[in-house]
Amino acid sequence: MSRTNELGAYLRARRDLTRPEDVGLTGLMGLTGSGHRRVPGLRREEVAQLAGISAEYYLRLEQGRDQRPSPQVLDAIAQVLGLEPEATAYLHRIAKPPVRRRAARRRPEQVPEGIRQLVMSRTDLPALVLGRYQDVLIANDLAVALSSAHTPGENALRAAFLAPEVRSLYEDDWDRIAAGLVAGLRALAGPESRDPQLAELVGELSVRSEEFRRLWARHDVAPRTSGSTVLNHPQLGAVELSYEKLAVTGTDGQVLVLFHAVPGSEAARSIALLAQLAAPGPGSEPRSVRPGPARSRQHRRHGIRPTGASPVRSRRRGG
Repeated sequence: MSRTNELGAYLRARRDLTRPEDVGLTGLMGLTGSGHRRVPGLRREEVAQLAGISAEYYLRLEQGRDQRPSPQVLDAIAQVLGLEPEATAYLHRIAKPPVRRRAARRRPEQVPEGIRQLVMSRTDLPALVLGRYQDVLIANDLAVALSSAHTPGENALRAAFLAPEVRSLYEDDWDRIAAGLVAGLRALAGPESRDPQLAELVGELSVRSEEFRRLWARHDVAPRTSGSTVLNHPQLGAVELSYEKLAVTGTDGQVLVLFHAVPGSEAARSIALLAQLAAPGPGSEPRSVRPGPARSRQHRRHGIRPTGASPVRSRRRGG
């Protein structure tokens, strides 16, 4: 898919999700005789009118016949569609003409040595690093003990959508959690729809999960952020933790994830107990991996069988 077509798909998806009342449209505009609108969201003409452009020009944008919309036009459309800053930046990126250059094969992701040492030296906090497409690149033993979805070599997104054992741990908050995972993937991936690794992951999940396919089609864009969560751990019970998601500088989208509890709290005591249970034996190797295509194919052949727990209830957006 070209960037131009990606722009059209994005505009159509966001237009369908924008309600007329969100932009102040009332009365009988666009209603049939039964009182129902012909389209689920805004009509093209309505977006164009509110953005101050012609309906014909907006149609050319959705059809990919105009390849150089101005930043001012994009900002006006973003305002009509109610896009957040991250989504607006995404809109500007996918509207740029494609750069004619030879596609380079993406190298396996490597965690910077300083971050690796930080993760593996922490015996009091669960810590891990997620790659560009949410592969677990490295994790300490405490992180793996907290959730088997943190095992290096796993893909956090694949585990969430394809492993019933993982999904069941999210309980009533699953819809928001799932939406946040997909929006975070799109935010990190950007408009690089021709990236083979992204295409492989999205293709697999789209085929195997109807829910992922529906969420990906929404084109939601939101960065992965910090927050708090309650984990229903099989050994510890309910544990309330905060988590920090920090961009790893000098990498192509890696994120350092740290879980922590309020000092002196019951959760802090639970993590201390888990640290004792997860302490590695003599001669244990660090839990890290450099995932590649062969690893991904192996996961698909054998499936995902996590035995631990994952976050079940996030209290802030972006979990």
